[in-house]
Amino acid sequence: MSEAPAAPQPGSVEPPAAARHLDLLLIPPRPRTGWRVLPARVVAMCVVELQKLRHDRTELYTRAVQPALWLVVFGETFTRIKAIPTGGTPYIDYLAPGIIAQSAMFIAIFYGIMIIWERDAGILTKLLVTPTPRSALIAGKAFAAGLKALLQAVVVIVIAALLGVAMTWNPLRLLGVAVAVILGSAFFSCLSISIAGIVLTRDRLMGIGQAITMPLFFASNALYPVAVMPGWLQTVSRINPLSYQVDALRGLLLGTPSHLALDFAVLVAASVAGIAAASALLGRLAR
Repeated sequence: MSEAPAAPQPGSVEPPAAARHLDLLLIPPRPRTGWRVLPARVVAMCVVELQKLRHDRTELYTRAVQPALWLVVFGETFTRIKAIPTGGTPYIDYLAPGIIAQSAMFIAIFYGIMIIWERDAGILTKLLVTPTPRSALIAGKAFAAGLKALLQAVVVIVIAALLGVAMTWNPLRLLGVAVAVILGSAFFSCLSISIAGIVLTRDRLMGIGQAITMPLFFASNALYPVAVMPGWLQTVSRINPLSYQVDALRGLLLGTPSHLALDFAVLVAASVAGIAAASALLGRLAR
């Protein structure tokens, strides 16, 4: 008589290791949630944008030419003729913070061209289908523009120091300068991306960008005090975020009277509004 078959071994509760690895291939992991996700993705997008500088640094060098000309030619000339009242501050000292803000704005205001190029290359569509929120995409690009502008600001500060501009070297004040440059550039880059979402083409964006940069610059306190402007231009200057950026830079670098709390409040509010507007228009750009 044959023996009774052995009782089957009780199965393991957990599936084999090979089955678990197969499940990881077939079932995507749950998306990360929590308050840390959005800042992490903003930083990731910012790092991706800054990686482009490793391959081509010529933009930084070529963009340093125009601020140098403003300081050397315009600043030195108007310092000699004393045509603009600056309250006892040498004009080249008064001008230097305005040129820092101008060079930062000129970098950021054409940032929408990069977005249109990414749209044409199919990169933007791939970014939009990732779990990354659109606000994180925009914020990453905006703060990358701010960091690029900060590198430009360092170049302008070095040139100004070589020309004898009396600036502070207090680390806390220089940190405030960095924050003001980044916030202002973030706003202007978002403005450019928003315009790109409306006009949809590079040629139109180039035309509008060139049409608004100089009016924004001249309708601010970068070159002359608000008090010497005509009344209507003073009104425009008070709603121009560039004026608040220049006021903050001038107060931090030169120690002149300024309204730092108001300046930074306006810059933060403008940056947040810019990110919201650009995020809303990003989908229209990708259609």
